[in-house]
Amino acid sequence: MRIVLDKLWVGCKNYTDLVGFGEGGWGRVLIAGAGVTSAIAVLGFLIGSILGSLVAWAKMSPIRLARGVADAYTTTLRGVPDLLVIYLLYFGGNSLLSTFAGFFGANGFVGMPTFATGVLAIGIISAAYQAEVLRGAFNTVAKGSIEAAHAVGMGRWLLFRRVVAPQVLHYALPGLGNTWQLALKETALISVVGLVELLRQAQMASGSTRRPFEFFITAGLLYLTITVVSSLLFRFAEYRSACRMGG
Repeated sequence: MRIVLDKLWVGCKNYTDLVGFGEGGWGRVLIAGAGVTSAIAVLGFLIGSILGSLVAWAKMSPIRLARGVADAYTTTLRGVPDLLVIYLLYFGGNSLLSTFAGFFGANGFVGMPTFATGVLAIGIISAAYQAEVLRGAFNTVAKGSIEAAHAVGMGRWLLFRRVVAPQVLHYALPGLGNTWQLALKETALISVVGLVELLRQAQMASGSTRRPFEFFITAGLLYLTITVVSSLLFRFAEYRSACRMGG
């Protein structure tokens, strides 16, 4: 039994030395990779929220063309693989930038920044899912409250700010929490265009040390930590929203 405990102690010490913050440890670069992952997910989710709101509005528009374009957007983005969207955006963006730069006399290849590509890709993909969540939440809003607001003479902007938006956000928060989780997991795909995020950093560390198990376990724990913290934040937001709605 003592031998087993000694081996476990040595194994734990070797692991903490490997992924720790001391000399020769990879802790700092892994934390930096987690920071890049979080930044891509947050910025991409915010872009998706803005774009998704516009798409949701278009899907409920009385204009047939707007509804058709919005339906085509959500159907396409939810139907094709996310990796394909990232490839198309990266290589297509590089081609457009190189062509555009050529008009001003630039020669050679001009590439898109990988971080911007990742944020934009996550935002475009997330918008398709958030649009459906927001559209469903709007359809759940009590029509009586809107009619009552019209009856007391509320303007369109005041009606949206005080009546519609709080209810839509209240009903949409659980679904938005799910789309956030999707955005967080999709960040792992951005490494294909050369961005060093958490998973890519774990791959590089495992290649350098030939100890992939330890690094991928650590990456999984960091992903789980981000997920747990963000889930708690969404639950708190849902609780505050329920309090404001009187639920």
